[in-house]
Amino acid sequence: MKKILVLFISVLLSFNAFAAGSDGGGSSSSEASMYDEGIKLVKRAGKLEKKDKADKAKKLYSQAFKKFEKAYSKDKKNPDILNYLGFTSRKSGNFTEAEDYYLKGLSLDPKHNGINEYLGELYVQTDRIDKANERLEVLKTCNCDEFQELELIIKTRGTKIY
Repeated sequence: MKKILVLFISVLLSFNAFAAGSDGGGSSSSEASMYDEGIKLVKRAGKLEKKDKADKAKKLYSQAFKKFEKAYSKDKKNPDILNYLGFTSRKSGNFTEAEDYYLKGLSLDPKHNGINEYLGELYVQTDRIDKANERLEVLKTCNCDEFQELELIIKTRGTKIY
């Protein structure tokens, strides 16, 4: 009985040591946690933008971009990461870079709702309404918020809501 108890405790301790070394909140960072950290920064930046704190928001978008870059270095086939690389680039004012990331994302998933919407917003910001309407056309049958949001932005392009 004593041997079984010692064996049980040994197994339990081994399991706990293994679990502590995994990426379940430890100090190592996987592409998924970099992505999640980037998302948190984007959300915080968006809240700052709503409070008219654009400079602080821009800094957070820049920090988020670096997180998404690290995630992308480990996962080059994820259009969601490319979407956020484009988004954070655009929010930082890097329109050419943003467009490149969006187009890379669309090469992986041409019907990606988020990328099509955000690329359309970029086209509105850079006064390429014909291209924005092309993105809207792609979203036309998705029955999604992205279609309605881009449509509104195109219709109200004189008013900054993006």
